[in-house]
Amino acid sequence: MPLRPFLIWLALVVAIVGPLAIAASSPLLAWRQPVYIIGGFAGVCGLAMLLLQPLLASGRLPGLTLPVSRRIHRFLGALLVAVVIVHVAGLWVTSPPDVIDALTFASPTPFSAWGVIAMWTIFLTGLIAALRRRLRLSPRQWQWIHMALAVVIVVSTIVHALLIDGTMGTLSKAMLCALVAGSALWVMIDMKRRRSGKRRSR
Repeated sequence: MPLRPFLIWLALVVAIVGPLAIAASSPLLAWRQPVYIIGGFAGVCGLAMLLLQPLLASGRLPGLTLPVSRRIHRFLGALLVAVVIVHVAGLWVTSPPDVIDALTFASPTPFSAWGVIAMWTIFLTGLIAALRRRLRLSPRQWQWIHMALAVVIVVSTIVHALLIDGTMGTLSKAMLCALVAGSALWVMIDMKRRRSGKRRSR
């Protein structure tokens, strides 16, 4: 493998595995129920997936053709929905009142509202993706809808993660959130630039 692709994949592995390893070694996990730990780690995995999704959707990862990259993107999208369900279910089992307060936006903790916004937006994205043919959305319409929903998902998830004082290390969490935001922003700017270039060439 050439050096540049190797370094890109290595950086992604470090960016994802690092925060997971730090969270796994957190002293806050002591005496926690297994279901709570699983639910918490599902949330960390969901955040890490958001780093990969824009890169996969745009075919930016080396060694992957665009069709293969987008198939993985769709698979991870479905997996992200499942991960969010596991995350919320784990919290529900350990503390149903807290989850009810969060879902009704009655929780005194600001991070709960942002998490719920991210959750419903992820579910909505998955639903529209599943019904895309029935809704007769053109590729361009779907792209705009998907991009708008992705912005909400990324912003609300990052705010949700940064406001939580949980198992993730402060520095590793901030770095992962910055990479997620940077990945999404870079892909959106590049896509807009490419569309502008196509219009000029016509």
